[in-house]
Amino acid sequence: MTRILAIARNTFRENIRDKVLYNLILFALIMILSSLVIGQLSLGNEAKIILDLGLASISIFGMLIAVFLGIGLVYKELDKRTVYALLAKPVERHEFILGKYLGLLYTLLVNVAVMTAGLELALLYQGETSWGGFFRLLPAVFMIYLSLALLTALALLFSTFSTPALSALFTFFLWVAGHFNRDLLRAGEFTDSVPVRWICTGMYYLVPNLSAFKIAGSRHIFESAPNYQPMDPFMIGSAFLYCVLYCAVILSLATLIFSRRDFK
Repeated sequence: MTRILAIARNTFRENIRDKVLYNLILFALIMILSSLVIGQLSLGNEAKIILDLGLASISIFGMLIAVFLGIGLVYKELDKRTVYALLAKPVERHEFILGKYLGLLYTLLVNVAVMTAGLELALLYQGETSWGGFFRLLPAVFMIYLSLALLTALALLFSTFSTPALSALFTFFLWVAGHFNRDLLRAGEFTDSVPVRWICTGMYYLVPNLSAFKIAGSRHIFESAPNYQPMDPFMIGSAFLYCVLYCAVILSLATLIFSRRDFK
């Protein structure tokens, strides 16, 4: 465990020196702050506009951070040949993979926290959100973070056997498909072809179900919303369990692929 944490700390230090990371955070904060201006153009829905754009910015830019950093976690080590020196030490390959993954998770946590703070400040400046609303925002951000953790595992998996360009393409494709995961199952139910139904059902279980991490924004956060409904703890718990199990499978595959690579 000590070696895994050491690799994770080193990965975090490398990530925070990446200029792309700061550019993405800056754009995310600009999007969140611009929601203040857009909110002024709405008729009495300023807080809702700020919240929806803020959460969307955290999700989208978090996805970009996970993809652009995740696809290079293993490839850069191979390209710079630093992996040879690292694996020559008493470090197992599964420890290398887990350390890289935990390092990027910590990087994502810090960046999501910064973007969440920017959203909280925007809502505080707007002045219509109660203190309870600020606390109810945290579970919504946690759900976004879970989806990013899952996406990071996929990016790491692809980086063990593919180039950064293809890894980014594969990860982005699964991110898009994951938001329409349930539609695959419905498509299989409406078709008369048995093979197509099997394919749709198989894709439903293989593609990450990112719709499980969706929240209804203002409906779960603002008590003043007409259709206010508190977030269901069971939904959060089931999403967390799904994320842990799916990531465990993906990381196991990544470790298996990486352990079979010949670096001689």
